[in-house]
Amino acid sequence: MTNMNPHSPEPSDGRADGADEAQETSRFDSVRSPYQSAGEGTPAPDSQTWTSWDAQPVADAPKKKATVGLRTALALMVLGSVATGTVVGVASNRIGSSASSSSVVSSLDQPSMQRTSTAEPGSAEQVAKAVLPSVVSIQAVTRTAASEGSGSIISSDGYVMTNNHVVSGASQSGVLEVTLADGTVKQADFVAGDASTDIAVIKIRDATNLPVMAFGDSNDLAVGQDVMAIGSPLGLSSTVTTGIVSAMNRPVRASGEEGESSLIDAIQTDAAINPGNSGGPLVDMQGNQVGINSVIASVSSGGDTAGSIGLGFAIPANFAKRVATQLIDSGVVTQPMIGVQLAGNSNAAGALISSVQDGGPGAAAGLAPGDVVTKLNDRPIDSADALIAAVRSQNFGETIRLTVTQQNTSQTREVEVTLTSE
Repeated sequence: MTNMNPHSPEPSDGRADGADEAQETSRFDSVRSPYQSAGEGTPAPDSQTWTSWDAQPVADAPKKKATVGLRTALALMVLGSVATGTVVGVASNRIGSSASSSSVVSSLDQPSMQRTSTAEPGSAEQVAKAVLPSVVSIQAVTRTAASEGSGSIISSDGYVMTNNHVVSGASQSGVLEVTLADGTVKQADFVAGDASTDIAVIKIRDATNLPVMAFGDSNDLAVGQDVMAIGSPLGLSSTVTTGIVSAMNRPVRASGEEGESSLIDAIQTDAAINPGNSGGPLVDMQGNQVGINSVIASVSSGGDTAGSIGLGFAIPANFAKRVATQLIDSGVVTQPMIGVQLAGNSNAAGALISSVQDGGPGAAAGLAPGDVVTKLNDRPIDSADALIAAVRSQNFGETIRLTVTQQNTSQTREVEVTLTSE
């Protein structure tokens, strides 16, 4: 997977650290036409081949040939030649006369047609017009590096939600600049960020009455639903692309600064997302933010040249709102937890529990080392990352149902676990 930051380190592929990257190819095999060209042994369309067992065509009765005398034949030949020349000459004369007498029409001389309709509610045009004013471009500059990304204005006094990997380089020193949709450039300050969730908040200086992004309920998203990605891919501010929700609940892990990695319970979309889109909003067709564009899959091994292949991933808005609130309020992010340790390199078909915290929710529910979690509520769990991402998406203090298989005995049971409180 690729963090959409032209200057960020090479990301992981979203499955496991160190997984092999897919190889890019530019070779295309030649394609042969399935149709045989004329002259390659194909009979002419009008020809007819008869075999000995085919019904033979009945020959027509012989007709009496018409004959003319020699003088008459010569006279007809001369007459035909004269008539042909006359007809051709007349036709040429008429064509030339028509071209010279008619006026030439050029579209360059015609007035441009004016638009007669307006954007329909829910159209891409209408959504872009409503949302673009609350989307910003972000430039983070330090002594040794620079990065670009996008963000959403979440308060009229200047709070902006974005990806941590876009602005973390300027958290200690450096300069943050924000470009508004109208082209105004303002300085900003780093508020707080969390590498494990790849969410950060910055604040625009001396800001008042800014347009604010509205949030939608990301739990209501459905596969196939239309969405729009907005941001500044490759520095091209206020760019919009459209697509659909391709999948939900994708556990995606991506590498970050200083070897840190983030894990998100991602929304997958085929809306084109490229480096520079990071931190920008994914919105529904009512103009409500339902995600933060964060990661892309790429066939390129170089982060600087990675581009969209129709596999983009966004942090769900419900989760992002909770984290952003914690960052503004305390600067520290906490997550609901089960209270167990998971084996990272297990071959088990699920999340293998390696240890259980004494007095934690897992211990109270009877979980034990060697248990393999295969389902959380109705959601299948096929890896440790899948369980971590699924638990993080739950609410603090919520009671969940786990389907567990004991690795040694293969016995399956269901247990209820009440997650930790905030």
